[in-house]
Amino acid sequence: MKKSVFFALLMSVIWSCSVDDNVSDEFHLEILPIRSVEGIPNEVHYNEVYTIDYTYTRPTTCHVYNDLYYLSEGDLRTVAVISTVFNETQGTICEPLNEEIEARSFTFHVQNNAGTYIFQFWQGEDENGEDQFLIYEVPIIQ
Repeated sequence: MKKSVFFALLMSVIWSCSVDDNVSDEFHLEILPIRSVEGIPNEVHYNEVYTIDYTYTRPTTCHVYNDLYYLSEGDLRTVAVISTVFNETQGTICEPLNEEIEARSFTFHVQNNAGTYIFQFWQGEDENGEDQFLIYEVPIIQ
């Protein structure tokens, strides 16, 4: 009896899962530039936690905040916004937004006890396709 209940449950789980290959047609991810940053301290202390506030512009009604792009390489921290962009379909119409500014924050835990952290917030590309960053150098004080 237990085996038949387990088998029935397993089969219902398998049949309820979608194997639709067109999921990628529904949305894609897009990196959005950081517009402004507040809360960057002038200095940080080992093992303390700091809250850093930032804003970004939501370009259309189809752009939805997904996550924070946060790349840590040594003392360098690169930050941008990852947005889910829902593609226009029969039921979805994307409309441009005029200066729809979103505010968010993240916490930063100081794990080094000496040196400097360099935060670079991605602000998009210039006319030559070069990445532009808002850069803050923050010394670690013991």
